[in-house]
Amino acid sequence: MLWNATAIRGYVIEASDGSIGTVSDFLFDDAGWTVRWLVVDTGSWLSGRKVLLPVHVLGRLDADTREFSVRLTKQQVKDSPDIDTDRPVSRQIETNAYEYYGGSPYWGAGYYMGYGFVPGGVPLPVSEGSMRRDDGLAAAPSHDDDPHLRSVATVIGYHIEATDGEVGHADDFLIEDTDWSIHYLAVDTKNWWPAKKVLISPRLARNIDWIGRVISLDVDRDTVKKSPEYDPATIVDRDYESRFHSYYGDLLPGERSRPANDRSTLLGD
Repeated sequence: MLWNATAIRGYVIEASDGSIGTVSDFLFDDAGWTVRWLVVDTGSWLSGRKVLLPVHVLGRLDADTREFSVRLTKQQVKDSPDIDTDRPVSRQIETNAYEYYGGSPYWGAGYYMGYGFVPGGVPLPVSEGSMRRDDGLAAAPSHDDDPHLRSVATVIGYHIEATDGEVGHADDFLIEDTDWSIHYLAVDTKNWWPAKKVLISPRLARNIDWIGRVISLDVDRDTVKKSPEYDPATIVDRDYESRFHSYYGDLLPGERSRPANDRSTLLGD
C-alpha cells in the first residue's frame, strides 16, 4: 500500500510492550530512492532522545488509530546505539545500528540480495525493483558520511525543475510499505500552473542539487503539465498507476522513463 509520508509523521510507535514515541522523519537514499531508516522522537520517555529504526523491524501501519507497530521491545529500543540525528549519518553508524538490530547493511550482500532480517533471522522478501536499485549501492564507494542518505522532511519543499524551467515544489512522498521504496514525489505546481498537483516518479530525477534545494527532471514542462492530476484526498490505486505508467511510457519502479509517443491520446484529450 502507498502511504503519504507527511500523513505518517506523528504516528505513535508501538513496540511489543508499549509506546516508544512518534514518527519524526524518514531517511532515504537518493541513489535507490528507498527509505532506509525511521526516525523516532521518544519524547519524555527517553528525555527527548531520537532513535533510528531500520525498515526491517517495522510492522503494521494503522490509519484509524494512527499507530505504527515495530517488532521490538521497549528495552531493545532503549539499549540501541546513541545517534545524533541532527548530524549526517555515517556508514559506520549505520553498520553499528544494523549489527545491533540483527540485520545486514543494504549496501552489502545479505539485505540487498532480496531479503531483510528481523531479530531472530526471519527473512522478509524485498521487491525485484529494490534489488536492482540496491545493486548500484552495493557497488558504490563507501564514505565516512553517507552522501546518499537524506531526510524526507528536508526534501519536502525543494524546487522541481523540468528541462525547460521550474514546475513547482516537492509537496510529499508516496511510499510503498512492503519494501519502503519511494514510488512518487507529489509536486505542487501552484506557482506555475494553478490548482494542480501531479505525481512524478523519482526515476525521472536526473540530478539533485542539495545546496540549491532543486530536483531536476528528465522531462519538459509541457509533459508535467499534461500528466494525470493528483488529488491527495484520494488513494492512488491501480487505475491511477496504470494511467501514470502509460503516460510516461509504462514506467516501472526502478526503470528510466521512455515517454509515450502520444500522451494526449492516453489521457483522453
